[in-house]
Amino acid sequence: MSKAKTTAERQAAYRARQACGANDGQKRVSLWLSTGCALALARLARRHGSTQREFVEKLVLAEDDKVLATMALDSPEWSAYFQVKPMRAEAGATLHAGDTPSPLK
Repeated sequence: MSKAKTTAERQAAYRARQACGANDGQKRVSLWLSTGCALALARLARRHGSTQREFVEKLVLAEDDKVLATMALDSPEWSAYFQVKPMRAEAGATLHAGDTPSPLK
């Protein structure tokens, strides 16, 4: 007879299954939004008849497609865009509302 799993063990197994699922698996993203942004996201998703997850995925993938359309395949810019470590803002770069500048090395 096997011992019952703890809540943490069940949760870890669920996340492992999600990460290995169909369509390249899924990645958990945990973040805090300002109250205004969270309320706007809820309104926009409801207006578009989608879940918040579907709405965010649609926006992010559309923006990614726009960025990729501006780059030549195998260019230095393409390589920099796909690197694993985060890209840092260049000196004098325009920051968007809510951005926090990263210290340059």
